[in-house]
Order: sequence, then structure tokens, then C-alpha cells
Amino acid sequence: MVDVTFQPNRVAGSQARKRGGMRNALRRKSTVAFVMTLPLILLILILVVYPAFYSLHLATLNKSMAKFVGFGNFEFLFRRDTFWLVVKQSCIFAISAVIFKALIGFIVAHFVHNVPAKKQRKWRGMLLVPWVIPPAMSTLAWLWLFDPSYSAFNYTLSFLGIGPIPWTGDAAWARFSVILVNVWYGAPFFMIMYLAALKSVPEQLYEAAAIDGANWWQRIWYVTLPMMRNIIAITTLFSLIVTFANFDIVRILTAGGPLDHTHIFATWAFRVGIEGSDVPLGASVSLFMVPILAIAAVFILRDISKRGNEA
Repeated sequence: MVDVTFQPNRVAGSQARKRGGMRNALRRKSTVAFVMTLPLILLILILVVYPAFYSLHLATLNKSMAKFVGFGNFEFLFRRDTFWLVVKQSCIFAISAVIFKALIGFIVAHFVHNVPAKKQRKWRGMLLVPWVIPPAMSTLAWLWLFDPSYSAFNYTLSFLGIGPIPWTGDAAWARFSVILVNVWYGAPFFMIMYLAALKSVPEQLYEAAAIDGANWWQRIWYVTLPMMRNIIAITTLFSLIVTFANFDIVRILTAGGPLDHTHIFATWAFRVGIEGSDVPLGASVSLFMVPILAIAAVFILRDISKRGNEA
């Protein structure tokens, strides 16, 4: 009789403890954050992680995707001069474009930061236009500006007795053209990120530096840049990844020409994988970006972590 009386009480007590444990778990911020980000995590797993592993699988197959060849595709690429030309061109394209985007974004961000508050909204809106326009659409406009017969640039330069310049017909000018378009498109992103960082720098630091006799350049070097280093590093890393993986600008403007001298990883992977009907080889080309970007990410993130520990 005693067992029958106390058994329901034990069950009710255990259920109450379980409900209390669930309430406590839901009250934890980390648990709530994980539940709220779970859809995004699943989306990343489906759209990023699975394709990445599938690309690794494809890179180990032959052209007909019926036989396992291991590292055969990579060995084939390493023996091709065109592949090393693509590696060289990709590094030149990405590094030079990121450097110019960072410099222009930094200068323009200072200009907008010093504009009166009422006018800043208009300037921000106008300067963000290149970044807002879809790259394929804006690159078509640049293609007309570089046209060998009806180039607006060559028409303007003709009044100065210069030209005509083979913007996309010469290897050196073609490289310059694709870098120019990428800088024009990406500089507003740096500008808006740097502008947000400048807004967070306390004015008291500039006042203290001015009292100590620091000139404009010294205030930039010893106050602004140290306060913005983390934002500069993160923005540079993000832009480096996006620029390395760029496809539409080179594809529309030069299609990798002349003589493959403007091909980067994405466009050449498309050439050999889709147009050349060798998907495993194209996957191998695209995967070669991973170690390069991983090395850059390790150095940049380690520097950020080091500064965070020092702070």
C-alpha cells in the first residue's frame, strides 16, 4: 500500500525536475543563441560544408568521374604552365586590388567623417552606389568604356593626343582594367567599414594628441590606425577571400584573355571544368584557393588574437 501511495509522487517529482531543467536551459543565453542560430547553421551545412566535401570528392576522380585517381588531377595541374600563370595572376589581382581598395576606402572614409553630420547621409548614399549595383551590370558598363572601337576613355584621351589604348587587348592593360573595375566596385565596402570604425574612436584621444603637439599625420599613425587595426584586418581578410573568388568581373570583361593572361582561379576553373567538360579538374583548380586563403586567414586572425590578449 505504501509503494502504491508514493510511486505517483516520485514520477511527479521527476517530471517537475525535468521541466525545471528545461526552463533553466532556455534561460541561459548561450542555449537561446544556439537555438536561434540553428537554422543558419543548418543552411551553412547544406550550402557550404556539403559542397566543399563534394568538391574534394570530385577532385579525386578522372574526367569521366568513373575512376578514382587520387592526387592525379593536382599532379597534372602542377605540370601545366597555364596553371602557374593563373596562380600568379590571381595573387597579383587579389593583393593589388585589396591594397588599393583599402587605401581609397581609408581616404574617402576620412573625407566623409569630416563632412558635417547633415550632409554625411547624402555622401554615404552616393559613394555606396558602386557597391550596391550588381557586379555583372556595372561590368557591362565598364566593358563599353573599354570597347576597342567605341571606348569612351579612348575618345576622351584622343583630345589630349593619347591613345588609342588596347584596354582589353593587351595583357598588361587587361590586368590593369580588371583590377580597376574590382577596386571601383569594392572600395565603398572598405569606406563604410572604416567610417564606422572612425565613429568609434573617442575624440578625447585626438584632443590629447593635439595637446601633446601631434600633427595630422602623427594623429593618424598613433591614434587612428591603432584604434582601427582590428577592423582593418577583418575587412582585409574578408575582401581578400571575396576577391580571390571573384568571377563575374573577369568573365565579362576579358573572359580570361588575351592568351589566358587575366584568368584567375574562378574563371579558369569554369573554363576547364564547364567549358572543357572536365569537372574534376575544375574542382581541383578551385580547391587550390583553400591553402592560400587559409594561410592568409591564420596570419591575420592570429595577429587579431594577439592584440586582443595584449589588451
